[in-house]
Amino acid sequence: MPNPADGGAVAAVRRFSRFYTRRLGLLREGLLGGPLPLTEARIIYELGERGITTATLLGAELELDSGYLSRVLRGLEERGLIAKTPSPQDGRQLLLSLTPAGRVTFAELDGRSREAVGAMLRAMPERDQERLTEALAVVERLLGGQAPEGVAAPFLLRPPRPGDYGWVVHRHGALYAREYGLDESFEALVAEIVAQFIRTFDPQRERCWIAERQGVVVGSAFLVRESDTGGKLRLVYVEPEARGLGIGRALVRECIHTARALGYARLTLWTNDVLVAARSIYAAEGFRLVSEESYHGFGRDLVGEQWALEL
Repeated sequence: MPNPADGGAVAAVRRFSRFYTRRLGLLREGLLGGPLPLTEARIIYELGERGITTATLLGAELELDSGYLSRVLRGLEERGLIAKTPSPQDGRQLLLSLTPAGRVTFAELDGRSREAVGAMLRAMPERDQERLTEALAVVERLLGGQAPEGVAAPFLLRPPRPGDYGWVVHRHGALYAREYGLDESFEALVAEIVAQFIRTFDPQRERCWIAERQGVVVGSAFLVRESDTGGKLRLVYVEPEARGLGIGRALVRECIHTARALGYARLTLWTNDVLVAARSIYAAEGFRLVSEESYHGFGRDLVGEQWALEL
């Protein structure tokens, strides 16, 4: 069987590469209309982001030949943009950093880059911006890219697509069984809630959000009409590998914001005391615990809680 990379895939990647370099003006003599060509601008940018590094690390990061990198660094030093100082740990290593003039150049370069990309994005509808962000994350992952250390990959909140509802039921059942010991009756409850939402969906008063990160579904939240003046937050969850990134808080805040915009005066939710992380988010966002009751359900003893937020 022929490898698809031998045909259309190669042409598609090369075509996109030509389009992208032309779209961002990477073929011009000075990057983004500035005085520096691409390689020099990348070095200034890396030093501006890192603060201090060595030529060895810089060359590895940018995948530049050591001889070529040395010549470029010499030119930047002669123009007063970078400084070299001996490493106190290893005198054979030189530490690279930006001079005051280099920091000015970095700020100008960073500002032009933000403005150029911002102008491109502002011409798109918000939904297209989300689709672009999503697609770029997928491309980066497929090509072996990784988010910088300490920087979380972006996520987006989007409306549901075919298959998402079933995924929400599946993941609730699997995660709550594994993490809290709930039996299959909990999954049945989630399936009933989702089925009812689909059957009676009111587009004027109800919403569902799917959280997605790097092209993968990692969470959900539902806003359901409870009365003319009250909405209910339901089925909030975040995948274990995506926790700690602010996704749960973003889902809850989006529900609160939307409930206000739709004219609800009150937002309620029901949860259990074992969901410690979720309860902390609800409390931080202004919900208050109004009642609690011990019960046996889903295969174990639990304490159910009613929370409310006046909008």
